[in-house]
Amino acid sequence: MRIAQLQTHVWDDPDRCLAGAEEVLSALDGQRPDLVCLGEMFACPYETSAFPRLAQPTGGPTWRRLSAMAAEHHVILSAGTVPEVDADGHVYNTAYVFGPDGSQLARFRKMHLFDVDIPGGQRFRESDTLTAGDQVVTFDTGLCRMGVCVCFDCRFPELVRLMALRGAQVILVPAAFNLSTGPAHWELLHRSNALAAQCFVVATSVARDMRASYHAWGHSMVVSPWGQVLAEAAEGPCAQVVDVDLGEVARARQALPTLCARRSDVYDLRELPRG
Repeated sequence: MRIAQLQTHVWDDPDRCLAGAEEVLSALDGQRPDLVCLGEMFACPYETSAFPRLAQPTGGPTWRRLSAMAAEHHVILSAGTVPEVDADGHVYNTAYVFGPDGSQLARFRKMHLFDVDIPGGQRFRESDTLTAGDQVVTFDTGLCRMGVCVCFDCRFPELVRLMALRGAQVILVPAAFNLSTGPAHWELLHRSNALAAQCFVVATSVARDMRASYHAWGHSMVVSPWGQVLAEAAEGPCAQVVDVDLGEVARARQALPTLCARRSDVYDLRELPRG
């Protein structure tokens, strides 16, 4: 499978962001990627006030343009995330995935909201304007089964393990780590999740912009089921293309059968001893 990660610049204009992504993708047509990935909030400034202001419903203009992009280039499109609003006015940090015919394969609403206050670093509260999702999402693509989570979600190994147990061979992680968490944890988390789930992890960031209010780490990355970094971008706008052998998943799981060796008969948190 050939993967293209588009680490794009973010403007306060969804149409401009979409046009930029389309331009980069068009330039890659000759390389014939199977899977194209965008970053978290690739078409919306990463600001709590911007999420409700730019949110659109499923099936809205941004959704339709992303669907058309997947169909025009005949790719599986992991469309980063965009702010989504539902019929009741709830706003979500939502990852859509579209098939090569433009159909929606998956919709995942970020489950763990980024509410942090890092000493000497970033302070941010997604819950000021966002609502948390509550669904684990895996889906079939014709090439393999995939799962998707968003940025802060990847810090919770339970979610990653559930996707692997549902048959995911590739885990998509649109993300926007910052300059505090990025250098400390970006590579560490993606390598450990790939190793624990014995999946490919495709973590795609937006590009860093020091003029913006939020400074993304960048460094979009693909990690193998053996925990090896197969490709890593720098921090600026770029397109990264990498070929992966999906057979590595089965080989890793046969060599180290951690998923089938699980002791689910004793993994019961309700029975933890006191004291």
